[in-house]
Amino acid sequence: RSAPWSARWLLVAPHRLGFFAAALMLSLSALWWCAVLLARAMGLALPWQVATASAHALLMSMAFMPMFFTGFLFTAGPKWLDLPEVPARSLLPALLCMLTGWCGVLPGFHISSVVSATGLALVALGWSMVSWRFMALVRRSRAPERLHPTLVAMACAVGAVVLWVDVAALALRHDVLLRCAIQFGLWGFLAVQFAVVSHRMIPFFGASAVPVLDAWRPLWLLWVMVGMLWLQAMLAVVERIGWPMGPGFRWFQCAIEAPGALLLLWLTWRWGLVQSLKIRMLAMLHGGFLWLGVAIGLQALSHGLMALTGNELSLGLAPVHALTMGYLGATMFAMTTRVASGHGGRPVAADNPAWILYWVLQAAVLLRVIGALWPSGAAALTLAAVLAWSVATVGWSWRYGNGFGRPRPDARPG
Repeated sequence: RSAPWSARWLLVAPHRLGFFAAALMLSLSALWWCAVLLARAMGLALPWQVATASAHALLMSMAFMPMFFTGFLFTAGPKWLDLPEVPARSLLPALLCMLTGWCGVLPGFHISSVVSATGLALVALGWSMVSWRFMALVRRSRAPERLHPTLVAMACAVGAVVLWVDVAALALRHDVLLRCAIQFGLWGFLAVQFAVVSHRMIPFFGASAVPVLDAWRPLWLLWVMVGMLWLQAMLAVVERIGWPMGPGFRWFQCAIEAPGALLLLWLTWRWGLVQSLKIRMLAMLHGGFLWLGVAIGLQALSHGLMALTGNELSLGLAPVHALTMGYLGATMFAMTTRVASGHGGRPVAADNPAWILYWVLQAAVLLRVIGALWPSGAAALTLAAVLAWSVATVGWSWRYGNGFGRPRPDARPG
């Protein structure tokens, strides 16, 4: 018989606690945005104290990702750094801060920006605690290879600063500042974090599963990826500030993004996208990484189009959703499924339910990107995208959240 679900099992391992908290926020944010779009489709006017687009961007970028990072970093981090395991209980205060804070941020979007700012201050405090704890692990480590954890720790610190700026922006009702902070957090925190982990893990997983592949991951490639993303973060802030941007600035963006996209798409092939298709779990990881090259490529096309038309035409929100839903969302889905399976005493493989949910998520990404490229069908396609996203994320949360609160089937610790 299956053991009954119990919250005490969440404190057995960091990935259990972090992933469960993240799954709660992932489901809540998906259902909230789904409700918002359904209300809009039915002609219902919701009260807003924060700009709708900013509220959506803030929630979908910073609500659940930091909690997933908490579970992942304190599971993989000690192994990378040759340090003892971190007790999950020590992470509980920070995660409770973040969860409690978002419970204030969400209603505050509709009733008071001050309420949102107060709730987000708790979130920023919780993530600052997590970041400080991980930076302490990096400082204490004497492992010979600490570059990846160091870059991750730097990205964590960027995320903490961004959240505190978000708090100030909400308290001051300064939407431009809020948008700038969200963009910098997206490119300089979340995307960098994922790129560093991708550089370390995808070649390793590929070489472990497919004998013909090698774990090719030169350090120059890591620096190029991180440098490109941090430059994107700065350029995105400049763009949101509203400075005049003539064709010269747009061609400069395009000149950076077009080679970057080609490099990333080539890298997807070099790391074994074709060979990985026979192994579902590996295919999920590669499918997520493919979206990073697509997102940067769409950025280049959009900025080239803006240069040619005097900023009149662009690809809209297609690039940013390829990045967020595609690269970040699909990679998060694949990484957490792998960790939840391997550390949960189950085969490290994507079974049929996980595989179906992954493709529902990919369908959501495609619908949202096509909706951004096709304005006349945007409303229907966006609604279909959020419904598919909700099915995938709530389905994942229900399936694996049940396992986080139960002992491992093999009766081993962890």
